[in-house]
Amino acid sequence: MKKKIALMMALVFSVTTVFAGCGAKDDQKQSDGGSDKTQKTFTVGFDQDFPPMGFVGDDGEYTGFDLDLAKEVADRLDMKFVPKPISWDAKDMELSSGGIDCIWNGFTMTGREDKYTWSEPYLNNEQVFVVKKDSGIKTQADLAGKVVDVQTDSSAQKALEQQEKLQKSFKELKIVADYNTAFMDLESVDAIAMDIVVAKYQIEQRKADFVLLDDALASEEYAVGFLKGNDELRDKVQKTLEEMAEDGTIKKISEKWFQEDI
Repeated sequence: MKKKIALMMALVFSVTTVFAGCGAKDDQKQSDGGSDKTQKTFTVGFDQDFPPMGFVGDDGEYTGFDLDLAKEVADRLDMKFVPKPISWDAKDMELSSGGIDCIWNGFTMTGREDKYTWSEPYLNNEQVFVVKKDSGIKTQADLAGKVVDVQTDSSAQKALEQQEKLQKSFKELKIVADYNTAFMDLESVDAIAMDIVVAKYQIEQRKADFVLLDDALASEEYAVGFLKGNDELRDKVQKTLEEMAEDGTIKKISEKWFQEDI
């Protein structure tokens, strides 16, 4: 009798060990997931103060034209969409450390062609100056002796650096963290240098008495930026964007945010 009980206990212990081992392997697979987990998650870096491309909506959720595009891409690739707000001047560190999979937020490709692996450009953009309607400022020449705001590490800042004569004509070039701050500053400063897409949206939303100068500071193209060499993910995203263009999804998202297909 003792031998039978001992044998049964040994058998139970043996079966339990087998199942425990299987569970441990499955848990290990899920916890160490490595590349599998990375492939199932699409983490998009964006500036949360850059409406309408990416920002915090009235409901406290992240939203915007670029984020809608990115979410649709993630859904079609069967990946979990994770919008991650980042400091714009820390975007390269976030990308190189693996904190984000791409930068997708009104990200200018022009002048940065060799720094990242890019999608095809999906939107034309200009850098412009925003001024108060009654300021008397009609052209860039009228900005001489004026105070101008620009976002840190932005395309507008880089464009101004390339136009040294224009920049030196200002009384002061103020570097601000984001364009919400710049628009609040516009009661005390003379102009903002910024993206035309964002400028038009801000003016419309604020119902503000601001206007754009006709002469643009620079022309550029928006694209999705990936870590240099990450062709595999770029190709997947690019193919999906092309499918979205063909079936009218991009047009629909554009009309939602801009009331037209831009």
